[in-house]
Amino acid sequence: MGNRAERVATHCVLEQFRYEIRRFLNFSERAARRTGLEPQQHQALLVIKSVGHDSKATIGFLAERLQVHHNTAVELSDRLEQKRLIRRSRSEKDRRKVCLSLTQRGESLLHKLSESHRAELQSAGPRLLKVLQAVIRRASADGLRTAPLVRSNVAEQARSTGTTTEQERRERS
Repeated sequence: MGNRAERVATHCVLEQFRYEIRRFLNFSERAARRTGLEPQQHQALLVIKSVGHDSKATIGFLAERLQVHHNTAVELSDRLEQKRLIRRSRSEKDRRKVCLSLTQRGESLLHKLSESHRAELQSAGPRLLKVLQAVIRRASADGLRTAPLVRSNVAEQARSTGTTTEQERRERS
């Protein structure tokens, strides 16, 4: 990073990015609490649902995806099971593993939350994308390398939201 003005510009862009993330996370936390869930419980339901039909989420997978300790994931799954939002079962292949799946009640609640999140992302998504692109441009201006995967994911996200990336605009010109 060069001069003071460049450092200030970098900090401003990073602050704006974190602000937009916090705005969305605050929305998400309020939405979860309105349904009687703690935000981490909502995140756990998302993780469990994300595994798909072919396999089941395990306690270890939940802990990894939420970036919590194994015992925290166990306690979280206990609370979700008490609310009848998930069910636990032993893996048939490895009896030491506890598999997690959503109940119908959990599916219904997650669907309701996901609908409100999709609506929020319609407005927040373009702002998040715009500021993320600014962070990437700033990193490039500062001489930092950006991973090709990050650049391709930004382009993919832009296409799915109907926006264009800076690179796409330059190529069209």
